[in-house]
Amino acid sequence: MKESSKGRIPQLIPIRYGRMLQSPFTFYRGAALNMAVDLAHTPSTGLRVQACGDCHLLNFGAFATPERRVIFDINDLDETLPAPWEWDVKRLAASFVLACRSNGFSEAAAQEAVLSCVRSYRHRMREFSEMRALEVWYSSLDAEEMIPMIKDEQARKRIQKRVATARKRGVMEHDFPKLTEVVGQLPVIKDNPPLIYHWRERDHNSFFTAVEAAFRKYRDTLEDDRRVLLDRYELQDLAIKVVGVGSVGTRCGIVLLTASEHDPLFLQVKEAGPSVLEGFAGKSRYSNHGQRVVNGCRLMQSASDLFLGWTSGREGRHFYIRQLNDMKIKILVELFGRGVMLEYAKLCGWALALAHARSGQPAVISGYLGKSDKFDQAIADFSVAYADQCERDHKLLLKAVQKGRLKIEVERE
Repeated sequence: MKESSKGRIPQLIPIRYGRMLQSPFTFYRGAALNMAVDLAHTPSTGLRVQACGDCHLLNFGAFATPERRVIFDINDLDETLPAPWEWDVKRLAASFVLACRSNGFSEAAAQEAVLSCVRSYRHRMREFSEMRALEVWYSSLDAEEMIPMIKDEQARKRIQKRVATARKRGVMEHDFPKLTEVVGQLPVIKDNPPLIYHWRERDHNSFFTAVEAAFRKYRDTLEDDRRVLLDRYELQDLAIKVVGVGSVGTRCGIVLLTASEHDPLFLQVKEAGPSVLEGFAGKSRYSNHGQRVVNGCRLMQSASDLFLGWTSGREGRHFYIRQLNDMKIKILVELFGRGVMLEYAKLCGWALALAHARSGQPAVISGYLGKSDKFDQAIADFSVAYADQCERDHKLLLKAVQKGRLKIEVERE
C-alpha cells in the first residue's frame, strides 16, 4: 500500500486509506497493486489481451456513446496494459465474492455469482470466436436491449428510470449549478474541500499558464473533427477533484469550459502513472501513460468518449482527459439482492469477454476454456480463497491504523 501511495498528493493519502478501511470490499478496490503481485505468481496460458488491470465489478457501468446510445461496458481503464487474460477474470470473480459478503449474502450465493460471471464469460467468448472480426468489433451491450433481460421487476423498473433520468440530465441543468459559482462576472468551480478544491499554494498566473500549455498538448491528440468542436469552448477554470478509491491522491481534476454563457462543458483530468501490471507483464509501448490509457480504452471499449485524449504537465506528469459526466450511470451494488447480483455478474462476464475478444484471440481462448464448467469451478475456488486473503489483509490494515503506522481521514457523510 505504501508503495502504491508514492507520488500521490500527501494530504489526500489519509482519505485513500480511510476509504479502504471501510470494508474488505473497499480495501480490495484500492489494492490493485497487491493483487497484481499475487496474480503474477499464478499459472497462465501465456495468451495475452489488452487487459483492464483493475477489473472489479464497480469498474463496469453504463454511459453514452457519441451517437447517444447508452451502453454497458468497462468504464475505468487506468491500469490497462497487455497482459494474461486470466488476470482480469480472476480479479473480477473475486470482487463478486467480496461484494456478496458485504451485502450479507451466503457463501453459496457468492459462489453462484462467481459461476454466473465466469460461465457468461466462457459462453460469450465462444460466441465471439465464431464471429467475423468486424462483427466482434461492431458488437456492444446496448442498455436498452439489456434492460428487458432483467428478471427482477423492481430492479428493471429502477434501472429504466435511471437510464431515462440520465438521458434528460444536461450539463447546464444539472452539473453547472451543482459544481460552479459566480465570482465577479465569471463562473468558477465551487470549492468543496477536501474533495473539490483549487490549488491555492501555487502562483495562480503561473499555474494557469502551465494548465493552458498542457491543454494545447491535449488538443493535439484529438482527431481533427474533435478539435473543431473543442475550439468552440474557452478554458475557464480547473480544480482538484478526489475520485474513487484506487485513484485517491493522484492528480485528478475537473476543467470548466464554456462556449457561451449557457453552454458549459466539464472535462475530467486524471493522472496516469505506470500500470500496476508493468512490473509483471512488461512496460507499456507508449512513453506517455495517458496515451496508454486512451489506447486501452479504444481497444477494450465498444465506444469511447468524444473528448478522450492525453497530455503531460510541466513537471513531466502524464494525464488523460475525457468528459466528466456523459449519461454515466453509477452501479449501486450495495442495493442488489441476490437475483440482481447474479444478473449483473452475467453482464460483467459478457462485457469482459467482448473487451478481450476485441484485442485477443477469442478462438484460442475459447478452445482453452472448453464446453465444461471445469474452468468456472476453478475460478470459483480461487475467488473464495482470494477473498479470504483480502479479509486478512484488511485486518492488517486495521491493526496498522490502530498502531499509528498509517494515518487515515474518515469523511463526513
